[in-house]
Amino acid sequence: MSFLLVHDDREYLRAPGDELQTDLGVLDVPEDVEPGDVLETHLGEEFVVRRLRGPDLFNHFERTGAPMLPRDIGLVVGHTGVAAGDRVLDAGTGTGVLSAYLGRLHADVVTYEVDAEFADVARENMRLAGVDDRVDVRTGDLTEHLDAVAEDGPFDVITLDTGDAPAVVERAPDLLADGGHVAVYSPFVENSRETVQAAREVGLRDVDTFETIQREMDFGERGSRPSTAGVGHTGYLTFARNER
Repeated sequence: MSFLLVHDDREYLRAPGDELQTDLGVLDVPEDVEPGDVLETHLGEEFVVRRLRGPDLFNHFERTGAPMLPRDIGLVVGHTGVAAGDRVLDAGTGTGVLSAYLGRLHADVVTYEVDAEFADVARENMRLAGVDDRVDVRTGDLTEHLDAVAEDGPFDVITLDTGDAPAVVERAPDLLADGGHVAVYSPFVENSRETVQAAREVGLRDVDTFETIQREMDFGERGSRPSTAGVGHTGYLTFARNER
């Protein structure tokens, strides 16, 4: 398990035994480090050790693309009910934020990433998150391994963030346990429509799609209103359930 090393408004994610090098100096993180400890660099600068929380993964993982936002991950967890002991099949690992969140829930995750360099980054991120024993990052296209994966099933939850998600959804009855859920994220509504059609054609139940929109609130002296900065839309989430 990694920890945050905090100095004023600066934060760094490191695991026990790792080294931190900054303009404030160099320090080695002790193997027996605990939250609340104060570590000093060789220049005498102090860093406070803080326990890692879920949102810290989003803020501090090395990124290989745009990761799924915490609000989207919350919907995935809420709508699928993924919990400790569940087996999760994931595709489109990317940075690995979703896989790490699920691993921290003590689910066992098998996740596929087509880009070998991205997969290597994700493996290191799983180490930093302390879930590399529960998240198996595999390099490859899940659609090319569906027969082998089906033999390794069933899975309780499938999570997909790929353009070819409909092809995986077509095999969902072979991959999911009875009562298991599939969750598909897409930035494009066309892909969501294809996913819905695939889910209905193979007899999945409770097929629903939601657009995720969230707006921050501004509270000022003149009054309160939703923030005008940024775009509240992130994407579309489609959920379905396998009932035999």
